[in-house]
Amino acid sequence: MSIQTIRPARTLQGSVTLPGDKSISHRYAMLAGLAEGTTVLSNFSTGADPHSSLACMEALGAIVVEKDKTIEITGVAGAFRQPEHPLDCGNSGSTMRMLAGLIAPHPHTFTLIGDHSLTIRPMERIRKPLSKMGAEIHLTGGDGAVGGHAPMTIVGGPLTAIDFDTPIPSAQVKTAVLFAGLQANGTTSLSESVRTRDHSEHALKAFGATLNREGDKLSIPGGQKLKAIEATVPGDLSSAAFFLCAALLFPDSNLILDSLGMNPTRAALLDVITALGGRIKVLNVEEHHGELIGTIQVNTTPGGLKGIAISGALSAQLIDELPVIAAIAPYTREGITIRDAKELRVKESDRIALVAKNLKAMGAKFTEHEDGLTIPGNQQLHGAQIDSGSDHRIAMAFSIAALRAVGDTEIHGAEAAAISFPEFFTYLDSLCQR
Repeated sequence: MSIQTIRPARTLQGSVTLPGDKSISHRYAMLAGLAEGTTVLSNFSTGADPHSSLACMEALGAIVVEKDKTIEITGVAGAFRQPEHPLDCGNSGSTMRMLAGLIAPHPHTFTLIGDHSLTIRPMERIRKPLSKMGAEIHLTGGDGAVGGHAPMTIVGGPLTAIDFDTPIPSAQVKTAVLFAGLQANGTTSLSESVRTRDHSEHALKAFGATLNREGDKLSIPGGQKLKAIEATVPGDLSSAAFFLCAALLFPDSNLILDSLGMNPTRAALLDVITALGGRIKVLNVEEHHGELIGTIQVNTTPGGLKGIAISGALSAQLIDELPVIAAIAPYTREGITIRDAKELRVKESDRIALVAKNLKAMGAKFTEHEDGLTIPGNQQLHGAQIDSGSDHRIAMAFSIAALRAVGDTEIHGAEAAAISFPEFFTYLDSLCQR
């Protein structure tokens, strides 16, 4: 287990281009694997998770060639082969849940496995809709058990379209149903009461699929074929969250993020940064395959960080960014309250418990709730030993909190950052002035 020491900083200055968006990289990799022809992807995510998706595509018969920062994927033209070994999804819940929908219509038996943290994450949420479509899915922990989890066995075969109301806001569940619906008999429709990130909709259209949205309802006709594309993956906004929050900590910070994904269904983060006292200037913006890519400049308004209450739909939209928002909460004037975020307890770790443990280690006062945290403002933190719990977002979140602490902070299990962002500590060091 590696330890990374974070020293306090005076300010944050400079520009950075972030690795490709993890969510988009996953989806492009999977659809390219299914498509006909060779897809060429620039700025593919450097994180371990999307590379788990690539490895699964190879195991299913796609040909993957990596050249510098470009990935070429020659797809199977709609017919995955029987893999020789279990499909290893590593640490990636995105891979396991979305892949299940992609492979369920194929006439083979698939076993999906992952690391320890993945094998305790809930998978019943995708078994339900895919079973309704006719897939045979066996989970560990008993079929129908709320706690059903990996290893997962899928006995694939022809699927039939369904109308599905998503019970929890989850882009991964939505994607699993859309990927299965793409290959099913009939038109599959899906309704979501809370709008989740729409990368899958854009990706499907980019690869040539027909997809319709009317209000809260999505529909996708089955039996569609996909064609290869050339695309550049936008910079990862969830990775940007750490630097955006770091910029808020210092009155004279000046941060420029180039080629950043600015998808409106992810832009809630930018709204929260602004509400906390950040000034965001969009320097340019373009559209590629339905995704917005822009360059932004970030600094802070005089008077320091305000507070904010995050709940309801906003908690669902910010689920990946909540740990770092919580980590800087003690430095705000009015504090930060996070509720309706129970989903954080079933991520790569129990993120609410780990945020609480590490805030306590740094001397913060807070109240832990079943579905979130209340963290008062105007607190001074001190350096401490941080337990990442082998969770990439916890390791990175408390590296940001450490920048304004008194004394050095040690991040234990710092190697976890490589799951989504191997370059994180190098980039952070290059932007911090001490």
